[in-house]
Amino acid sequence: MIIPAIDIFDGKCVRLIQGDFGKSKTYSDNPLEVACELESVGIKRIHFVDLEGAKAGKIKNSKILHQVATKTNLQIDFGGGIRTNEDIEEAFNCGASQVTGGSVSIQDRELFLSWVEKYGSEKIILGADVRNKLISISGWQEKTQVPLETFLDFYQTEGIKYCICTDIDLDGMMERPNFSLYKDLISSYPSLEIIASGGVSSLEDIHLLREIGVYGVILGKAIYEKRISIKDLGKLIC
Repeated sequence: MIIPAIDIFDGKCVRLIQGDFGKSKTYSDNPLEVACELESVGIKRIHFVDLEGAKAGKIKNSKILHQVATKTNLQIDFGGGIRTNEDIEEAFNCGASQVTGGSVSIQDRELFLSWVEKYGSEKIILGADVRNKLISISGWQEKTQVPLETFLDFYQTEGIKYCICTDIDLDGMMERPNFSLYKDLISSYPSLEIIASGGVSSLEDIHLLREIGVYGVILGKAIYEKRISIKDLGKLIC
């Protein structure tokens, strides 16, 4: 599954380099326009990231989420700033199809698992954002001492179905994904549907990730920098 990312900051579509808020580039002032263009070539799902929310620990761009959800038929995986029951209710009420929990899955396991029980494993995605195989949280600004393997060992037994794993050091770099990481994860955690994120720079990268067996591929900067054309993405889907 091809899953383009739309990252929002200050109401605009931007991309960061390695999660650094000081290294951002604006690609569009109109996220809805970007979403509609993606939908026009056959894209079915997007990864919508509220960067301000991730940094602040509170959803900040629910209005844009609602706009995209009501004016397109895209399935929206929403992440960024979801820390409370009120936050997740707001995300779903504004049109999210699924919600990704990263920081909360580290900081409050009980709450995160209560969401899995309430909404179902089809609706809740585990976010595993890593630097050197250690989990990072709070919009990637805080590095924990929790190893990726320990993190996934726990959640694999708790009914989680989907996991987005982002190699932060490759995100926004377009230097190719960490193929060995995803091979290891698919081998070690067969019950998890692994979604690869970070470093995708070409159609070849997408093909190789598919061969490895990932469930989905998230890409962003490669589209916005026109390394991969939206038209070519549509052909790949068809």
